[in-house]
Amino acid sequence: MSSEEQSGNKIHPKSGNRMSKTTNAYNDNIDLDGGEPEYGVAGACLLYCSIILTVILFPFGACLCVIKIVAEYERAVVFRLGRLQAGGAKGPGLFCIVPCTDEYKQVDLRTVSFDVPPQEILSKDSVTIAVDAVVYYRVQDATMSIANVENADGATRLLAQTTLRNVLGTKTLQDVLTDRDQISGRMQATLDEATDPWGIKVERVEIKDVRLPVQLQRAMAAEAEAAREARAKVVAAEGEMNASRKLKEAADVMSESPCALQLRYLQTLQSISAEKNSTIIFPLPIDLLSGLMKK
Repeated sequence: MSSEEQSGNKIHPKSGNRMSKTTNAYNDNIDLDGGEPEYGVAGACLLYCSIILTVILFPFGACLCVIKIVAEYERAVVFRLGRLQAGGAKGPGLFCIVPCTDEYKQVDLRTVSFDVPPQEILSKDSVTIAVDAVVYYRVQDATMSIANVENADGATRLLAQTTLRNVLGTKTLQDVLTDRDQISGRMQATLDEATDPWGIKVERVEIKDVRLPVQLQRAMAAEAEAAREARAKVVAAEGEMNASRKLKEAADVMSESPCALQLRYLQTLQSISAEKNSTIIFPLPIDLLSGLMKK
């Protein structure tokens, strides 16, 4: 057996002697193992009186005050005279308590989800954004969730808000918009580590929405529109360049044969007549006009 198994974990350490008091590293004033506490003379008298009263009222009082039921997805943490009972949380099913001396708190082990309210965050590149998220968690240790923290659910919610601020404060706007999975994973790891002493297991964290200021949205839209226009002009220029090259090649081919220009002229007339136009334009060669102007 390894030394780690012999000593247990930091939060809920094990002890070889059950008579010795065992505390947890998170709060050394709380004994999570329960053990065999000493109630004192007054506590022992009250406990014995409660047991005798239960026996006297049996079976009527037993059904109402002694026997309790917890569902499959719940656990009950029992305190006797204010001290945690040994054996951990009770349930599921039936368990018994002693009236007047015992009290118990039920803990739900099902997965709980909650929304993190939108947080106004200043990113690393000095841009103010509003980000909200959703967190999924469950209670994995009912005893720790009751003994180590007053309100495990409320503490987890507040910690999720501060963690969201701290994580996004180290990211630029571009990182927030593109690396959501990485940010969610980092938040989950941070929350899970921080809530482990509370008996909480953070299962999943998701970034829901990133809200930008209206002025920034307009600036980004104008930038995107300008980039699209620039790309359109580049594409148009490339098309003109390719067209000019093809026209030059066509001119070179037509210059080699004098009849080619005449055939092209006839083809143009055919295409004009197919469109049923009433006006037909006859092009005159420039050389002919220059000869007439010289005369």
